Amino acid sequence: MPFTRAVAGVIFDMDGLLVDSERVYFDGLLKAARAVSCEMTEAFAYSMIGVPGKECNAMIAAHYGPEFQLDAFRAAYDGIVTAALAQGIPLRPGARDLVTYLTEEGVPQAIATSSRRPTVERYLGHVGLLGHFSAMVCRDDVASPKPAPDPFLIAAERLGLAPAECLALEDSYHGITAAHAAGTMPIMVPDLLAATDAVRAKCIAVVEDLHAVQALLQAARARVVMPPSANS
Repeated sequence: MPFTRAVAGVIFDMDGLLVDSERVYFDGLLKAARAVSCEMTEAFAYSMIGVPGKECNAMIAAHYGPEFQLDAFRAAYDGIVTAALAQGIPLRPGARDLVTYLTEEGVPQAIATSSRRPTVERYLGHVGLLGHFSAMVCRDDVASPKPAPDPFLIAAERLGLAPAECLALEDSYHGITAAHAAGTMPIMVPDLLAATDAVRAKCIAVVEDLHAVQALLQAARARVVMPPSANS
């Protein structure tokens, strides 16, 4: 089993982990760049996955220089993303089942995300999951966002748990780095980014989807410790 100790709480990222929004953001970056007569490489867009908006703005400004129309870019991006998400906010595979299972098992759950609180409340409220989380740490709540450990440290504290007792679920490199630095048990559920060897070294497991996370938790909770045999 991958867990280093009993899982007392679970801390979730949101974008790309619970809700399938990272593809919308990624597509929005590329289209917004073209809207201001600029090209953005996929590699640069990928580098902003899991990075808060303010920090993304700084990355974009530094990348394109002082003549770049950042305000026009942001307006185009916001319009593209808003229109796309108005069509619906799909959940990632296994998200509803896992969150419901943990609630039924009495395992406390928290959100640790780089999104701002109104966005989190809108997204999770729209899909009917908001009420399952007893703690929420958003970009507004931390001075140092991911990849700093602060979001996970604060989330664990708000759950009344030590970080080492918490399973952390993430899809991004920045998220895994933060969860590992906080001392949680990180599992990566890749979305747009595949797990690298360096990222795998920070995880207790890398799994295909949240159904697999639920299976691991169910197996761990059902496991019976057998006494040693007479021949051992």
